[in-house]
Amino acid sequence: MGEVAVIIRVYPESTEKLESVKKAVGEIVKITKVSEEEIAFGLKALVVTFVMGDDSGLDAIEEKIAALPDVSQVQVIGMDRV
Repeated sequence: MGEVAVIIRVYPESTEKLESVKKAVGEIVKITKVSEEEIAFGLKALVVTFVMGDDSGLDAIEEKIAALPDVSQVQVIGMDRV
């Protein structure tokens, strides 16, 4: 069993919710790196990197994060074996 580094972009419903979204995502996955990314017109998204087992289901994790109250959208932007 190997590990996979996953990079996702999490779009919060509003910029004021960035910290609460970051905390909530951290309760679902073990975050190894997180940064804010300017989208447009003052809107920001979180770019989150975490490591998971290659036998784990990424779809289930993505669905859990997307179901968080202050999250509007989640997008997987990269994956690579560690």
